[in-house]
Amino acid sequence: MSPATRLRELLASPEILVMPGCYDAMSARLIEHAGFKATFMGGFAVSAARIGMPDTGLISYAEMLDQGANICSAVSIPVIGDGDTGYGNALNVQRTVRGYARAGFACVMIEDQVAPKRCGHTRGKRTVDRDEAFARLRAAVDERDAGTDILIMARTDANATEGFDEALERARIFTEIGVDITFLEAPLDEAQMRAYCEGVPGPKMANMVEQGDTPVLSPKALQDIGYKIAIYPITLMLAGIHAMEQALAALAAGETPRDTAEFAHLRDIVGFPAYYEAEKRYAAD
Repeated sequence: MSPATRLRELLASPEILVMPGCYDAMSARLIEHAGFKATFMGGFAVSAARIGMPDTGLISYAEMLDQGANICSAVSIPVIGDGDTGYGNALNVQRTVRGYARAGFACVMIEDQVAPKRCGHTRGKRTVDRDEAFARLRAAVDERDAGTDILIMARTDANATEGFDEALERARIFTEIGVDITFLEAPLDEAQMRAYCEGVPGPKMANMVEQGDTPVLSPKALQDIGYKIAIYPITLMLAGIHAMEQALAALAAGETPRDTAEFAHLRDIVGFPAYYEAEKRYAAD
């Protein structure tokens, strides 16, 4: 069963899909080990982890694709990948869709920001006009319909640039174009969240960013509103930063860090036991 097929089955189930955000193979594997059924690879976290720079279009298509290939190969759960603006015109969008599918992604997200894009909960965003936004998604849907086995998620950031009514209309038209999932980024309150879910058909994704512009609600509350997917794109990174800074402070004070994971647990996560078993199987007499 392909990653896209597995994601389609999850979308057909009645429960909301809770997806912690990953940014490398290790974080993706931890998410799978914790029992989550899918994960989301976002540009903010990958840009921070891979190049230590802000999510402002500085990380390249090739870098995102390489990171994604490592993530997808490390887990068996479906991965949604952030495809940003598609990295160019409509033909670039199609190349991005093909590349993400070959890398093993179940779904690629394409947005309507002007390149270079900005993270959804930061300042300075600009969106392209409707014609360009719709052309990007038509190109992505055409590539999917031509046989590339991947789902298409359409993201709009128009709420921050043109207002909620325009964002809602774009999301609605995205569904008419034929995308599989829509994502209206950064609704400002529960009223906007509910209006989006009631006004746009098909699966919808909520972005739960700590200290962001959107209220952080429980998965049950999001499901009751009408969302199908809830992502937590930087939760693991925030938790990891806090834990690493505490360990560094202890080392700087001449102390041994406490409350770290066991070394044996790390060996298990990265696959030493399976490696040793395989090594025995193929050992020369």
